[in-house]
Amino acid sequence: MQSPFVECVPNFSEGRDPRTIEALRNALKAVPGVSLLDVQTDASHNRSVFTFVAPPAAALEAAFAAMCVATQRIDLTKHKGEHPRMGATDVVPFVPVSGITMDDCVALARALGGRVGKELQIPVLLYARAATRPERVLLPDVRKGEFEGMQGTALEPDFGPNRVHPTAGATAIGARPFLVAYNVYLDTKDVAIAKEIAKQIRTSSGGLPAVQASGFEVNGLAQVSMNLLDIDITPPATVFGAIKGLAEKRGLNVMKSEIVGLIPERAVIGAAGAALQLPDAADHILEAKIREAQGGGPTLDGWIDELASGAATPGGGSAAALAGTLAAALVAMVARLTIGRKAYAAVDKRAREILVEAEALRGELRRLVDEDAAAYAAVSRAYKIAKDDPQRTRAIDDALLAAARVPAEVARRASRVLEVAEELQKIGNRNARSDAEVADGLAVAAIAGAEENVRVNLAAMSDPTKGRELLSGS
Repeated sequence: MQSPFVECVPNFSEGRDPRTIEALRNALKAVPGVSLLDVQTDASHNRSVFTFVAPPAAALEAAFAAMCVATQRIDLTKHKGEHPRMGATDVVPFVPVSGITMDDCVALARALGGRVGKELQIPVLLYARAATRPERVLLPDVRKGEFEGMQGTALEPDFGPNRVHPTAGATAIGARPFLVAYNVYLDTKDVAIAKEIAKQIRTSSGGLPAVQASGFEVNGLAQVSMNLLDIDITPPATVFGAIKGLAEKRGLNVMKSEIVGLIPERAVIGAAGAALQLPDAADHILEAKIREAQGGGPTLDGWIDELASGAATPGGGSAAALAGTLAAALVAMVARLTIGRKAYAAVDKRAREILVEAEALRGELRRLVDEDAAAYAAVSRAYKIAKDDPQRTRAIDDALLAAARVPAEVARRASRVLEVAEELQKIGNRNARSDAEVADGLAVAAIAGAEENVRVNLAAMSDPTKGRELLSGS
């Protein structure tokens, strides 16, 4: 089993003072087990984004240490910058990397939030997957009013005082999937155009899915600034193309784009594949083949051997997620065999839409293969707690509920795979109809297997009525 590893991406409201930025860097690197991957500073936004990975306990300690530095050194009453902010440490998200589930990251966010509220006396608002109320899921909603607008108001935070800290403000702490901060610059300084384009592409205005966007003026250029919440649903190449098209309608050009922080390599490979009309670009990456040859990950045969072994993980839940992954992959294949064929010109647009959705589902289901194993490993650890420990029953229940959430998500996503597989059987390339039918069968197996895992985990809880909504939603 992989050791648990988490990514943390704290954003600090300081992008101009090199001494403060260095102090933040040193606070993170001083914690054993922390690997600082990237530091992005922006003087116009007056903001710095740090990206590090570490085991969960080390990640929490490092984030807290850096927040202490930020509280001491950053005074929001003197802070000016283009980027919205409400805290010296503005936002701290935890992201599962390996051997750890989203629920584990939620627990990390809550643990850090409790400590920050108590020891630093900074109000903490939990957001994204850690949110305790629906109006705090999206970061822009949490940050409304910013530091100045929050002064003198009762915040009702999840942790800490109900008033903003006089100089450090308030902080959003949460758990989320990988997010890409992406900016596109236009060859104009008219920020109104950037704001107009941002409104057209963001999800909240009916634009692209999983996109948050706003417009700023940065270094004399209009900038469309975005958070891409799920690059498997809306990749950077899609966003870039949309902005470029909207800019050209206004007689403008795109000057450049930039990534703030880090980006999964599949997004860059996907963009290259789209530009070159090379759908299998990922299969031709030299470095990836080298990593595979050097043992960069388990082979399919190796994973099957693990499944067949006497170990508890991977087990049926991971196998169900893998069945769903294979089903989505077959759907993508049939869609590709339909796109661009004269005989199927009438359904070309729909086949392209199915391809995008199938690839997104494939990525999510593949992630859930590993998350299921990690979730059940947490159940095994809970059962090892001493039987006389008063917290044992609650720890087991919490672990079982978390373990039930993963296959519930598998069932939901596999159900959507089943729907598009059945659609492709009707409209897709007839020569690949049998592949669509296999996808159908695999999706059905994934749903059945996942639902059984939900039932088994819930039934093992001290109160089996808890989590019933997972069964109804799966």
